[in-house]
Amino acid sequence: MNKHTKFVIFAFCIVKLALHLVADSNSGFQGDELLHIETGNHLAFGFMEFPPLIGLLAFIQNLFQSESVFVHHIFSHIAAILILIFVSKIVVELGGKTKSVFIVLLCIIVAPAFGRTQQLFQPVIFGQLFWVVNFFFLTKYIKNLDQKYLWLLTIGAALAFLTKYDAVFFIFGVSSLLFFKSTRKALLKHGFWWNIIAFILLISPNIIWQIVNDFPVLKMFNRLYETQLDKQTYFEVLQDFFMALNPLTLPISVAAVISTFHYSMKAYRPLILSILLSAIFLVFSEGKAYYFYPIALTILPFGGIFWENIILAKRKWLMYPIAIILFVGVLLIPFGMPVFKLETYLKNDYAYENREVVNGGQFNVRFNERYSKEKWAITLKELENVYDSIPDKEKENTIIWGKHYAQTGAVNLFKEQYNLPKAYSLHGSFYNWVPKGEMPNVTIALSYNSGDFFQGYFDEVVKVKIIYNPYSENEEELYQFIYICKKPKQSFDELKELFKNRIFE
Repeated sequence: MNKHTKFVIFAFCIVKLALHLVADSNSGFQGDELLHIETGNHLAFGFMEFPPLIGLLAFIQNLFQSESVFVHHIFSHIAAILILIFVSKIVVELGGKTKSVFIVLLCIIVAPAFGRTQQLFQPVIFGQLFWVVNFFFLTKYIKNLDQKYLWLLTIGAALAFLTKYDAVFFIFGVSSLLFFKSTRKALLKHGFWWNIIAFILLISPNIIWQIVNDFPVLKMFNRLYETQLDKQTYFEVLQDFFMALNPLTLPISVAAVISTFHYSMKAYRPLILSILLSAIFLVFSEGKAYYFYPIALTILPFGGIFWENIILAKRKWLMYPIAIILFVGVLLIPFGMPVFKLETYLKNDYAYENREVVNGGQFNVRFNERYSKEKWAITLKELENVYDSIPDKEKENTIIWGKHYAQTGAVNLFKEQYNLPKAYSLHGSFYNWVPKGEMPNVTIALSYNSGDFFQGYFDEVVKVKIIYNPYSENEEELYQFIYICKKPKQSFDELKELFKNRIFE
């Protein structure tokens, strides 16, 4: 890798980091992040919705004892930079030079797909990172047939599985090594069954945790299929994927597909087949568009190399129009992350979006982290007022019940600032962290739903606050309701039993 290529990589890393820091300054926490941050306070070999690695990262970030968005995005930003570096290394390993690295990294920067998914503190960003890192190890193994890279791939695949379960799609793709004589021979020579055993041993703590907890991840996936995945069509997924990659990057994507049939890529057929197998498995699993983003990161290098070695080799002048087209793609960056302040976003009357306002709302703001800073400040202030209204004798044992895990996570993250008691929930992974024993006489309940939900668990339920959210993109989250609930009908243990089969509702 020459100094010009290194400079290009460094420049794109700086731009990438700058965009994410700007987005940090313009946003609060996305709802799922509040759950992920809380996992750092409850380290385990697994969680209801995802593997354990996110909890370890959260634990480290929580050591700073900060409520800052930036602090809780530290690992996400590091991962985003590492993705650029490893994608560049893949390009170079496949025979690309400075121009192809430039083209591929520019495609990543302007693609909305790699904005928000690489901004938030979620398993998604780390899943993308391990997918790219493991694809690099796979490339090195296919090129050199060196056992060292097979072991690195084994460890990397295990870490990927412990980060996000979609690693199984990548691992399925690695089976392509068995379809080619040279790689199959190398696998047998290197005793690849030991790698399989090592992989199983490395992920076994999480598998055991799933068994002990009656495989909650399967229940979560069933719920996901019932509410989301079964409702989407293949065309909708393809359309979302196409738009997320930025339509202006199409010349690179098409070139990537064409290059897989070109004779210059003959030596990398196992790599190409691995991508194809992963994609096919994902299609049959009815995955969302963002499930395919890691695959895009591994196929874009082929497009960049095809442009540099095949197209630009004979028509160097084409570098200028393709660079201009991709730079115009910068206009779509705001589709992927909040690079504008909320006020600017609203004043420009949806300069980048024209979204229908839900019934009862004032705006339809894409990405709740754009307005969540304001939303949680208002919500927690109202909770503080309600808590302060409770007599001192009852305050000591009062606890907060957040019906949604994001509500509970927000209370627990900011409770010191607003002088609030600890919150619990029976939603998602919070179910495992519910206190034991008798419930206190007074519970402050926070819910997105009005109605008689809490009446089933308390003899006295009084609605005391209604909090309006003018920015919501769905009717369910237009309002939050605060209740004061007294005289519980059951203990915490009995309450958990009642919600045993309702964890993901």
